[in-house]
Amino acid sequence: MMRRLYTLLLVLLLPYMLFHLLWRSRRQPEYLRHIGERFGFYRGKPAAPLIWLHAVSVGETRAAVPLVAQFQARYPEHRILLTHMTPTGRETGRQLFGDQVLQCYLPYDFPFAAKRFLRHFKPEIGLLMETEIWFNLVQTCKKAGVPLLLVNARMSEKSARKYGRFKTLSRDSLQALSAIAAQSETDARRLIELGAPAVKITGNLKFDVAVPQSAIDLGKNLRQQFGPSRPVFLAASTREGEEALIMEARAKIDIPNLLIVIVPRHPQRFDLVADMLTQRDIRFQRRSEDQPVAPETQVLLGDSMGEMFAYYSACDIAFIGGSLLPLGGQNLIEAAAMGKPVLIGPHTFNFAEVSELAVQAGAALRVANAEELVLTAGDLLKKPEKIKAMSVAALAFADRHRGATERLMALIDEVLNA
Repeated sequence: MMRRLYTLLLVLLLPYMLFHLLWRSRRQPEYLRHIGERFGFYRGKPAAPLIWLHAVSVGETRAAVPLVAQFQARYPEHRILLTHMTPTGRETGRQLFGDQVLQCYLPYDFPFAAKRFLRHFKPEIGLLMETEIWFNLVQTCKKAGVPLLLVNARMSEKSARKYGRFKTLSRDSLQALSAIAAQSETDARRLIELGAPAVKITGNLKFDVAVPQSAIDLGKNLRQQFGPSRPVFLAASTREGEEALIMEARAKIDIPNLLIVIVPRHPQRFDLVADMLTQRDIRFQRRSEDQPVAPETQVLLGDSMGEMFAYYSACDIAFIGGSLLPLGGQNLIEAAAMGKPVLIGPHTFNFAEVSELAVQAGAALRVANAEELVLTAGDLLKKPEKIKAMSVAALAFADRHRGATERLMALIDEVLNA
């Protein structure tokens, strides 16, 4: 009964879903492409057996890299199907994997759409990345006999409250999964409180993502463009409102010739941030211009996709966005893997455990607000020995937490063999 009510609610929300696609398409026209896939209509049936991996957007797609590599090595006769919900996730998958994998959108959680998806692709196994529990999809997979796993699972306090509002649906869905692999003990505890019968802790796949040599080489080129002797402060994956706060506080950084690099989390905000910088009479250049940064330029706007490792490589200090305002923060693991000192704000509930572990390891510092952020960054830039110590700690922190891929593959092998 609860699932029927949930499905009825989805039907009532259908006009909003279509309007949402139209609204988002104003800045990203790609939202109006492949609309049929969102309702279970696809072209070209695959010839090979499929392993299906659902990665909603950019972060999950990047985290899937070591897992896809392992699947391709262990199951070469299978094709990998990568599904997404956002155009940026789909584009990230194309950049990372090219034609090595199949890609499409996962349909909305209507029973008829889930059935069409499974009939078309006939996956031998499905994996949902991180925090994706689709009530109808899970039950449809169970009825169709398709093993479905929730992997690299994280469950923030906020997400737990959200799923807790649908307690019966959440419990039934978690119990219908073939296995659950969580990132941490805290994630596992919250999943069990929601009704999961058993949860294995395998760690975070993002620690296993190898830094591409191409990104390191690009980082060196970027550093030359920035000016090899200029101190570089990176504000990575910033969210709405944070760029303005940093610009308001930047005057407190007493560092001559400082270059601030701002990389917004979402590409549809590139032009909005550019407008904000223009309104404040801040001299800036765009990364997309691919030109050397002029000495008088104060800010470089990182309006490019798929270059975050290179930005980390080219900076001295990295602030991880989404954490100055109550947005939950973003992933700091890539910055740590590049050996960069990390600064985070007070709001990291989406990555609570890894953020706290990084602080404890000496790889990250937490700041209370934008003013403290710029003061801390300025203090670090005056102390190269402190930057070096945090860099060493960041590399050690990243290395210490690797191994999630092997632990997860052992679990997946068990399910496939069963």
